[in-house]
Amino acid sequence: MKTRYRLIRRGIRGGAFYCVDTTTGKRTSLRTQSEEDAQQIINAKNQAEHQPALNLQIAKAYLAGTDNGLTTRTWKDALAAIIDCKSGSTRERWERVGTDQALAGLWPLVIVDTRAETLFRAMQEGTVSTNVYLRRIHNFCVDMNWLAWPLIPKRQWPEVRYQEKRAITWEEHCRILEREKNEERRAFYQLAWHLGASQSDIALLDASDVDWEAKVISYARKKTGVVALVRFGPEVESALRGLPLTGPLFPYLRQVRAGDRATEFKQRCHGLQIHGVTLHSYRYAWAERARKCGYPERFAQEALGHNSKAVHRAYAKKAQVTVPSLESFEKKSSSLLSQ
Repeated sequence: MKTRYRLIRRGIRGGAFYCVDTTTGKRTSLRTQSEEDAQQIINAKNQAEHQPALNLQIAKAYLAGTDNGLTTRTWKDALAAIIDCKSGSTRERWERVGTDQALAGLWPLVIVDTRAETLFRAMQEGTVSTNVYLRRIHNFCVDMNWLAWPLIPKRQWPEVRYQEKRAITWEEHCRILEREKNEERRAFYQLAWHLGASQSDIALLDASDVDWEAKVISYARKKTGVVALVRFGPEVESALRGLPLTGPLFPYLRQVRAGDRATEFKQRCHGLQIHGVTLHSYRYAWAERARKCGYPERFAQEALGHNSKAVHRAYAKKAQVTVPSLESFEKKSSSLLSQ
């Protein structure tokens, strides 16, 4: 049987050995000067050429010697291992990954028997979330040595393309308030506009978080634990006056899951023919308003939370700002110093 690869050596003595592909004519260095080692590499390459299925089984046999679960571990087992490492809302998100219909065919497959085409097919049938979480599961398996090598190289994964997000406008906000008859939800949307806090942080506010004397609302962000201190004005004060003076400010909404609060808001927007906004759009709106009126970025970061994407997006390009002349700023600075 004619072999595809053959061995050559450059130089009579002490030269390096090369592998020549007789099909393409390409010459590749074997990076060794040992003829015995070079011949073993050539034999392995020719054997792999003629018996690819057998070689895969041989490789599995070697790997199984160090990992008893290699030949039986499925993607469902990998997901379960990840879930066991998570807690709180993060654990809930990972548990929902198991219900993704695009990944249903992947779960029973043995990890080492899976081909890259299966992952690509799942991502084509799924959503952005499918791409994101499948990538994380795959990388987890590589890190745990449950895959000898990546099924899809890092640069070959499909790009994650998130849906375009935008800020809610003042007009849209007013239409929502006008339509909303529930006083608790109405106040919830008002605080979302003026505080720019996440929906969970607002829903969990307590009367003890409000300092009426200093006119400051303070709370620890649920996501990061960072304490936010926000001074409020007359409009926020008016909204707060209609809420309980003791205990939770939003006794009903704090018991509703974040996803359900988002769904309720989406339903109200659809009824008003408002599209492309979510509760998170209030954070973008707050950041863009802050940028437009010249609010210092460091204050915006403190109010919305460090490394906020909403602040970065607004301060980078979204808000329309007319840059004043340096001359006017110098005059304003001089007048403040002279007072």
